[in-house]
Amino acid sequence: MGKLEGKSAIVSGSGRGIGRSIALKLAAEGARVVVNDLDPEPAKAVVDEIVAAGGTAVGCPGNVTDADFGERFVGTAVDEFGGLDIIINNAGYTWDSVIQKMGDDQWDAILDVHLKAPFHILRAAQPVISRAAKAERAAGTPVHRKVVNISSVAGIYGNAGQVNYSSAKAGIVGMTRTLAKEWGRYNVNVNAVAFGFIETRLTTAAADGDATIDIEGREIKVGVNPQLLEAMKMMIPLGRPGTPDEAAGSVVMLTYPEADYVSGQMMITGGGFVG
Repeated sequence: MGKLEGKSAIVSGSGRGIGRSIALKLAAEGARVVVNDLDPEPAKAVVDEIVAAGGTAVGCPGNVTDADFGERFVGTAVDEFGGLDIIINNAGYTWDSVIQKMGDDQWDAILDVHLKAPFHILRAAQPVISRAAKAERAAGTPVHRKVVNISSVAGIYGNAGQVNYSSAKAGIVGMTRTLAKEWGRYNVNVNAVAFGFIETRLTTAAADGDATIDIEGREIKVGVNPQLLEAMKMMIPLGRPGTPDEAAGSVVMLTYPEADYVSGQMMITGGGFVG
């Protein structure tokens, strides 16, 4: 029996990178997982990996910024697993520029994926969670549910060239602390994890190279300047960037029963980095 046996979870952006590691760790602890990615193929690959390991998972591909995505995402968990216990808001990417060169489309795109999409998902989940909590209270069988929102050290300390991303990730902290107060009556723990430098496909590519990601037909250049990467490593007391599995571990441990009295908190997973 895993720590999350019988729980149902939704993880946005879980077809690759940190999200994939989160989905796999949740499934390994017994949770049934709804896997999301912008593209169907990565989502299916993670579902297949979970099923092959003896777990339970289904896919829900699509863009988290679509107006109907929150309802569809939550609905998939309810339809397939009969309810919803764990929400991980992880999906996102960066599109960097200094403020004087940043267009409204660049600002809106990053705020939409990192802040508005979690808002839509959590808003869609509220009626499901409220109904379940009321029924459990009446039956005398209360259940703790968990929300973990993903922030960043950029949202705490700021980061040059990321006014859009930093603003969105700061907003996630406010959203987390507000929902912890609103949803405490439902026995929901709402916390945030702020990542520092984690090695993923979005950070290991050189920013002066040709690496891009396709966001519905828009090619977004990704990567971090190699000199900046080396400087960042020197600022991390542990002396290295984190791995996706390490990042995922800090998220998943907040879904365990041991964290039933932890709520409204923002934890930094950054190897000791302080801005």
